[in-house]
Amino acid sequence: MTAPVRKLLRRAFGVWPVMEWRNRLTMGRRGAAFTRFEDAEVARLATELGAPPTAAIACIIPTYKRPQGVVASVNSILAQERQDFVVVVVDDGAGLPPDLPKDPRVFAVSLSRNSAVLGLVRNVGIRLSRSDYVAFLDDDNTWTPQHLSLAVQAIDDGADLVYTAVRRRRQDGTELDVLSKSFDRRRFADETSWVDANSIVLRRSALLPFSRLPRTKMTFPKEDWEFVWRVSRRARVAHVTTPTVEYLVNMESFYTTWTPPGGEAV
Repeated sequence: MTAPVRKLLRRAFGVWPVMEWRNRLTMGRRGAAFTRFEDAEVARLATELGAPPTAAIACIIPTYKRPQGVVASVNSILAQERQDFVVVVVDDGAGLPPDLPKDPRVFAVSLSRNSAVLGLVRNVGIRLSRSDYVAFLDDDNTWTPQHLSLAVQAIDDGADLVYTAVRRRRQDGTELDVLSKSFDRRRFADETSWVDANSIVLRRSALLPFSRLPRTKMTFPKEDWEFVWRVSRRARVAHVTTPTVEYLVNMESFYTTWTPPGGEAV
């Protein structure tokens, strides 16, 4: 792709949509295979669970080889001011830790093999649960006690998807920054992403599946951006400026500053 064509496409559509179109072209077949795997896992696990986990809010936690982190994540949900939830922990094939909190609202399942596709793991939790609202939390992050109450109140006030401010911390516990920015879909197409899945709560009626493409550290954009981009086509998006997510900047995970390889290359 020549430089003039890259500039023309970016001007017309934004950098991230164009890069995502490229991802679909190059990885579409693999995404279809992962969709089939997801369908099979949902059918198997639904049989194991019997009655689906049901509450006003379904909190989905994907996990993989972070036994201490996932326990902290679950505990931060159990400490919420708003208590009408279920927690669905989905292990990506590594095995569940034995010391998950013993609470009747906590449900934990394991995929039959590692997929390494975060969107797929979240989708399994979404599809196994029943709720009016859905929220997401990764296994190296936690919520403050106000997270669900503030987010659901914003939904009840008229939004379909709400994201709160995110306090990012270094591994030594010191604060790096706070991500807090109102939503603008046009800017979202062309700027560093400021919406993280850990901060999202949305109506199930507005829900779309996460991408099943197998993204790596060098795949841009990530599944969080792609998810919000598709949902926001029709959903009313609102931002809560209170930081309710404690986000660990974990260099072993897919944390990124969202600067694509080669700067502005598309």
